[in-house]
Amino acid sequence: MRQNACDGAGTRPGGLPGPHSGGGGLSRRTLRSETLLVLALSLGASAVSSLISFVGAATRPGGLKDQAATLNASHAPGRPWLDLAWQVFGIATALVPVFLVAHLLTREGPGSRGLRAIGFDRTRPGPDLARGAAIAACIGGAGLAFYLVVRAAGFNLTVVPENLPHVWWRIPVLVASAVQNAVLEEVVVVGYLLRRLDGLGWTPVAALAASAVLRGSYHLYQGIGGLLGNMVMGVVFVLLYRRWGRVGPLVAAHALIDVVAFVGYALLAGKVGWLPTA
Repeated sequence: MRQNACDGAGTRPGGLPGPHSGGGGLSRRTLRSETLLVLALSLGASAVSSLISFVGAATRPGGLKDQAATLNASHAPGRPWLDLAWQVFGIATALVPVFLVAHLLTREGPGSRGLRAIGFDRTRPGPDLARGAAIAACIGGAGLAFYLVVRAAGFNLTVVPENLPHVWWRIPVLVASAVQNAVLEEVVVVGYLLRRLDGLGWTPVAALAASAVLRGSYHLYQGIGGLLGNMVMGVVFVLLYRRWGRVGPLVAAHALIDVVAFVGYALLAGKVGWLPTA
């Protein structure tokens, strides 16, 4: 792991801060408290919730594959406009931690660049999207195959990507949900977390493990397959972020994977034999 930013680590030629320097002039205590609070308000809390959910599923009579984990569910069945309001509210509030991270990154000190510091901006849309599409093509297919195998082996719940009413806003909400997941997870679990762990003096291997384990843990509600598959994805994403210094391609990749999963399920569920349904 790189040294603290005040020691000059993570600096590019010309004195510009590199993508992995973190903390500015903030004390270690402040960095640690800030990081714990951000996680407690976002994906750290999701990890605890996921663990409780998994314990409940594992101790319930019957196998895991006979139970379902629904990702995008209706909040007001039979009342589409109210349901839409709940969907929009859920997506918007889930992004609040991203705005919090942006605010915290702008307070690092002179020269702070907000989300640009972790490579989440519009300066390189073409390369980010191209890299994201390539990542999604590799990880998406492998992830689907892994899910089908572990579910058949009884180590995973049946994942139901969506159970929304068949109304006009169904697909737009699924796409928006996919983008929200991607932005939240990659900004917090990769860009922000690694930046803060860098500032706290963690080694690269320890920071990679923390990010990957956190990513896997908040997917544990899906089963052991969800845990392990997302941990592997987490390792790959951290390595790519260390190489490129940008979360932009990771957000694009994650969004594309989820869009295909959500919309694909909506279009194919019950029409093809290989796709498990609840």
